Amino acid sequence: MGEGFWIAALAEGGPWVALVFFLLWRDLQKEAAVREALRRNSEVLTELSVTVRERMR
Repeated sequence: MGEGFWIAALAEGGPWVALVFFLLWRDLQKEAAVREALRRNSEVLTELSVTVRERMR
């Protein structure tokens, strides 16, 4: 998406277009943060389960 696209979108829709894109961008960032936290949690849980299994043997 070139610079002309953004200028045309802002010229047609005004600040509402910028607000919508900003909110979508923030939502994408929050989703990525949640995915990363879930990935880390699953790694920790996997390590814990392996440790428990090893100690029960």
